[in-house]
Amino acid sequence: MSSNRCEIPPRVKTDSGETRRVGVEIEVSGMGYNEFVDLCGRLLEGKPAEESRYVSSVDTKHGKFVIELDSKMVKELDPDDERIPESLRNIGRDMLDVFDAAAERLVPMEIVSPPLPVDELELMEHLCDELREAGALGSREAILYAFGLQLNPELPDLEPSTLVRWLQSFAALYEWLKSRHQLDISRKFTTYIEPWSSKYVDLLIAEDYAPDQKTLMEDYLKTNPTRNRAMDLLPLFAHLDEALLNEYVDDPRIKSRPTLHYRLPDCDIDNPKWHFSSVWNDWVIVEKLANQPEKLAELLSEFRHSREINLHSLTHRWKETSHQWLSDNGFI
Repeated sequence: MSSNRCEIPPRVKTDSGETRRVGVEIEVSGMGYNEFVDLCGRLLEGKPAEESRYVSSVDTKHGKFVIELDSKMVKELDPDDERIPESLRNIGRDMLDVFDAAAERLVPMEIVSPPLPVDELELMEHLCDELREAGALGSREAILYAFGLQLNPELPDLEPSTLVRWLQSFAALYEWLKSRHQLDISRKFTTYIEPWSSKYVDLLIAEDYAPDQKTLMEDYLKTNPTRNRAMDLLPLFAHLDEALLNEYVDDPRIKSRPTLHYRLPDCDIDNPKWHFSSVWNDWVIVEKLANQPEKLAELLSEFRHSREINLHSLTHRWKETSHQWLSDNGFI
């Protein structure tokens, strides 16, 4: 297995002394569902088990991985449903074979990891490399779907001041991250990875912004009451204060967890120059910046200036400005 390609973030432990964990979600195509499940079982050294139609699990020494065809409609089709008249069930089974063959070509397959310690992410680097070698395809091969790689990094603590620094760092680096990891044109036109509202970003990066938890949540939810953001905060807010979240959003898909939900990157797995570690290591830069308050304040000052109407903002793009700043300050 390859080693040391995934960088370790500056804060490895939570405030309770436990190693921080990261959940990973990867969408791919390029092979049949059963073939993909068997392959993941071999690569992860675990035994696949069917949980329901197009949903399987692989129990490993790292925890349980879940593999599914990423379409609710496909997974819920059932020709044996007793609500369907008997005369139609045999026809339904025949049609299902045709539908399955089409679905496996058009609908992405998703593998969802258990929460993995931040110092054990080489497992995902190895898995992605092996899936590429086996023929897995990513976003550039998608016709109807844009395949993503999503990270769910556990936060080191849940103090409002910590959350604000993490969110400010992401806001300042969003354009830079987007230029590096949102590659496929189809994904750029989806609604799943929208940026935060401009009004919210202006509030977030204000020099004197220091909210308590309730204010932090309300400020975000007033302008971003949706899961469809490049950085989705709703799982975190469900963990912090579910009652307050429910005043703004009613969505049963939201799962409570003490993590961010970073949804921006494409999965470009069939590109030999693309690696899981490239996505992860750029995320670590967000965390490094968040852990250096003086540097963060410096970049935020430039970011605020870039959002004003002036000669500099009219002649410079923030993507290039932030990239140069990161280079000049030793982050890249």
